[in-house]
Amino acid sequence: MKRAGCLLFAALPVVATAAVYVFTVARSDDSGTERPTSVSRASGEEAKARAERAADDNAIAHLPPGLAAPAQKELAQQIVASSENSTLDWRSTYGTVEDSGDGDGYTAGVIGFCTGTHDLLVLVERYTKDHPDNGLARYLPALRTVDGTDSHEGLDPGFPAAWKAEAQVPAFRKAQEEERDRVYFDPAVRLAKLDGLGTLGQFIYYDAMVHHGPDTGPNGFYGLRERALKEADTPSGGGDEKTYLDIFLDIRREAMVAKKADRDTTRIDTAQRQWLYDGNLKLATPLVWKVSGETYRVP
Repeated sequence: MKRAGCLLFAALPVVATAAVYVFTVARSDDSGTERPTSVSRASGEEAKARAERAADDNAIAHLPPGLAAPAQKELAQQIVASSENSTLDWRSTYGTVEDSGDGDGYTAGVIGFCTGTHDLLVLVERYTKDHPDNGLARYLPALRTVDGTDSHEGLDPGFPAAWKAEAQVPAFRKAQEEERDRVYFDPAVRLAKLDGLGTLGQFIYYDAMVHHGPDTGPNGFYGLRERALKEADTPSGGGDEKTYLDIFLDIRREAMVAKKADRDTTRIDTAQRQWLYDGNLKLATPLVWKVSGETYRVP
């Protein structure tokens, strides 16, 4: 996975709320007495956020399942696996682990968790909380040390073998899928639906979330979306779906090439873009696409 850096977006709402609370309760009047209204202000912001999320949840509940439908979700994993691991059998990738030299350290598992981009560390931490005696727990100190870098310090030579061994454990396979959904799939599909996008658009968001990471920087997923919004409106904002997605793919492709000039962009050029130009906004099967010169088919 070629991500844009550490994955911080998921933590932002919690951090922001905490910052408001700490800042406001610490303020005091001239007598040194803390103002209780500050806590109320923080509670009000939290209540507003909950109300907005509830409204979004209600809106999404009345929409078609789209990419979240079981068959479509399975298709999404197959397409991503074709780009990331040159296979449609995404379930064969739980134990994959390698350093491809892209600056993200070890890339491993069903969605390409990386030792250098925080998500692999979070996965192992959450898994260890429920399964403290797992074979990866002993690498947590090293994973924390190398987080945000491409270093293997404390991981070699045993980490790859330990990952492959743990990937044989059903609980760890389940943990990988749950973390994939929590960090990548669910947020991408949710936001795509709120933006008024159909199943293809939901997949385009998901693939971008996987490849670029859920970061707020200019080349992270949320940064790419913000850049696209400056050029076109989403369907829910009154824009044309094809036009918006075409611009989003343009910006995403530019970000991929900017990081590495010879980057393979066929996951866009001969897959997602082709489906868009064909008008397959529902991502309906049968589906044919090419990635890195290889042709894939789903009947």
